[in-house]
Amino acid sequence: MPALINYRGDNEFYSAGSACSADSALFYSSGSNVDVYGPSRKRARISSSFGFDGYMFEKKKSSIEILPDECLFEIFRHLPGGQERSAAACVSKHWLMLLSSIKNSEIYGSKSTQTEQEVCESSQDIDMSSADETKEDSSDGYLTRCIEGKKATDLRLAAIAVGTATRGGLGKLSIRGSNSTRGVTDLGLSAIAHGCPSLRVLSLWNVPFTGDEGLLKIAKECHLLEKLDLCECPSVSNKGLIAVAENCPNLTAITIESCSKIGNKSLMAIGRCCPNLQSITVKNCPLVGDQGVASLLSSASAVLSKVKFQALSITDFSLAVIGHYGKAITNLVLGGLQSVTQKGFWALGTAGGLQSLESLLIASCRGTTDVSLEAIGKGCPYLKQMSLKKCCFVSDNGLVAFVKVAGSLKSLHLEECNRITQFGILGALSNSGSKLKSLALLKCMGIKDLALETPILSPCESLRSLTIHNCLGFGSASLAVVGKLCPQLHHLDLSGLCAITDDGLLPLLESCEDGLVKVNLSDCLNLTDKVVASLAGLHGETLEVLNLTGCRKLTDASLVSIADNCSLLNDLDVSKCSISDAGIAALSSGVQQNLQILSLSGCLNVSNKSMLSLGKLGKTLVGLNIQQCNLISSSTIELLLENLWRCDILYGVNTPVLI
Repeated sequence: MPALINYRGDNEFYSAGSACSADSALFYSSGSNVDVYGPSRKRARISSSFGFDGYMFEKKKSSIEILPDECLFEIFRHLPGGQERSAAACVSKHWLMLLSSIKNSEIYGSKSTQTEQEVCESSQDIDMSSADETKEDSSDGYLTRCIEGKKATDLRLAAIAVGTATRGGLGKLSIRGSNSTRGVTDLGLSAIAHGCPSLRVLSLWNVPFTGDEGLLKIAKECHLLEKLDLCECPSVSNKGLIAVAENCPNLTAITIESCSKIGNKSLMAIGRCCPNLQSITVKNCPLVGDQGVASLLSSASAVLSKVKFQALSITDFSLAVIGHYGKAITNLVLGGLQSVTQKGFWALGTAGGLQSLESLLIASCRGTTDVSLEAIGKGCPYLKQMSLKKCCFVSDNGLVAFVKVAGSLKSLHLEECNRITQFGILGALSNSGSKLKSLALLKCMGIKDLALETPILSPCESLRSLTIHNCLGFGSASLAVVGKLCPQLHHLDLSGLCAITDDGLLPLLESCEDGLVKVNLSDCLNLTDKVVASLAGLHGETLEVLNLTGCRKLTDASLVSIADNCSLLNDLDVSKCSISDAGIAALSSGVQQNLQILSLSGCLNVSNKSMLSLGKLGKTLVGLNIQQCNLISSSTIELLLENLWRCDILYGVNTPVLI
């Protein structure tokens, strides 16, 4: 059976002899690890009598098989150790399920009454690990199990419960998906509850057949539970979650996502019964409304620091409650709140309770406007990270006003905020003073490359990281102005800016005073060797990471410039560039002392002639990508694999080869 894991960890499988029932053949599977111990191989005893008068022999039932379950339960309860219980579980599925129904507290001579010698033997057995184990210790709750898809069955859970009970104890269990015909049900979760009282983390993803009864068992037996993750569990309702909240006081993190039967009563119970709760996520639960959110926040513990509410039917009232009672919240995520208006977000900022808030992400919320954004900036004095995604009513005026009043702002992330224009970005940079360190613009289609005269603006001396990704209207004129405002950049990401040219990027490179460390110019189609030469000449002494993927106008001249100037470079990507063997040869003869990762994917002019150059570079390389380099033959690749034995090589069409 795929569910079982060998007690000794040797992954051997044995025949169960005459004690096996007719279905025991289904119990062993050579393709999976097992969680119970299999006894050593013995010759099967024949208990049936044979007649030589032409009649077939009649198979007799073993005497132990006629015992009722009550007697077997009592026998199993008195087995001396985990090895013996695992051996019994290998006899049949019936015995396995019966063993898994025995609670740890019901086992005769349990941990509380073990002799010192038994404890010693148990600790020695713990050192034997199985393939899917991540950590073991002599204390309870240090084993981790994760079952997915067709392997997620009640039998496997039963085997895990029996096999881990005396081997360190199961601490973390993750069930992702379910077998379509024999999926995880309440029976399997009950087995875990009976055999794994040390369980601290339980994650259930897409398990449609598991409902309240299983969670009730967990609540009754697993009082040490600290983290609960329920995602796409349509059969779980308030009853099961309330039981967990009431019986597991150590809960610190709860995630509830796409659970259609969980509503306000669950959040009320969590707020009332979980004094140690630090993090809660509620997403796409249609029965959760203002009453649940208000009750949770008003009665939540003083340690609740991370809150995520996404795709819920809550209104302005809930945000006002968060703004008033969220005194301990440091990280807040609000997404897809379609019923919340400008008034709600304004109340969030003006209520005065978010005095500890450091990170705020607002996504797809129509109520986020210029007025509410400024109120949030004023009401959150310690806000350091602000992210706005798909907030279509935030314009330049709101952005500049927010940056002015947010006194602790360090990072600003704008994605698909299409009312933000070139003037908003320049105003935000100029008014951020000496606080803003990171600015990211992603898919902001409102930015147009307008070569207009701009007033004298103050530079943003503190900015270290600038990301402008796939803003198609952002061109050379805009980049030249932005570059003058950012003289202290270390990280620059302009990936996907098809409109920028050498004339726009060169002023930015020249204005950076401290030296760039990481540069990403991937898919900037109009850049030429002139830019790379300037980049290498001005920043070669500090540059460590350079990505030029898809810059089709770059040739061997760029690699020559890099080879001559970039002594600290350790990661170079020139995939899909117009380079050839000559460029690789120049790179191998350059000043690089620590080039560890090199990507040449899609460089159609690189051939077998680069074999010696790649071999020379291979003295320091730990990663090499030569996928879609069609002029490199298979024999050359074999030589590279042999010579660069320390390097992970990707070759062919998406085929990884790990050495």
